Amino acid sequence: MSLDIIRARTLGGVAHGFLGRRGGVSPDADLDIATGSQDAAENRRRAAEAVLPGARLVTLQQVHSADAIAVIAPYSEQLRPRADALVTATPGLVLGIVTADCAPVLFADKEAGVVAAAHAGWKGALGGVTDSTLSLMETLGARRERIAAAIGPCIARASYEVDEGFFARFGEADPANERFFANGKPGHYQFDLEAYVTHRLAAAGVTRVEALGRDTYADATRFFSFRRATHRAQPDTGRQISLIGLAG
Repeated sequence: MSLDIIRARTLGGVAHGFLGRRGGVSPDADLDIATGSQDAAENRRRAAEAVLPGARLVTLQQVHSADAIAVIAPYSEQLRPRADALVTATPGLVLGIVTADCAPVLFADKEAGVVAAAHAGWKGALGGVTDSTLSLMETLGARRERIAAAIGPCIARASYEVDEGFFARFGEADPANERFFANGKPGHYQFDLEAYVTHRLAAAGVTRVEALGRDTYADATRFFSFRRATHRAQPDTGRQISLIGLAG
């Protein structure tokens, strides 16, 4: 089975891809990228080779922070930094973000030759991981008005039920955040993570933002979903990867 790679129009001309669960060597031909997966190393190799042949893959220990780091060379598996966004101007590297409901965000300033990948779960998004990524890109020569961004498959509002405490946390940060919530069952709301990340990018001055509108929870044949696996009491969630890089 071939790999399932989704590409964004706004990142045209830059090697990138949001990968789904198909085309790997895990059971049922899954492309499970989770670190604990027995087949993760081969699946990661296949994914990187499909997006940027010959490139060296760089990933993180993702911790739901707002931290972004610049990279010029790959890290060993044991020395991966704890952060949630990667930025590079080095050709021959492919940056990878692993998700299973959180929003993967890929960035590029083609003219400057600077790309980035960010993991934006609700905590990182609220904390400003996309803002940190943009600022770090600028230190490497990118210009905010030239940066394009794409938001890959993530949990959609119809699938993302949250409680009043979650709703209040966003309201305390900015009362206008109420617009990203719809009423749900009593005492609960439906949160639109993709729309919130889109808003943060636009508010930061990014004028070209593409939201792919793919719901990881709803499409079990195409994507892994932590929340779906939890609701179904499945023991192994699985993870998908999103990649971007500069050709050497």
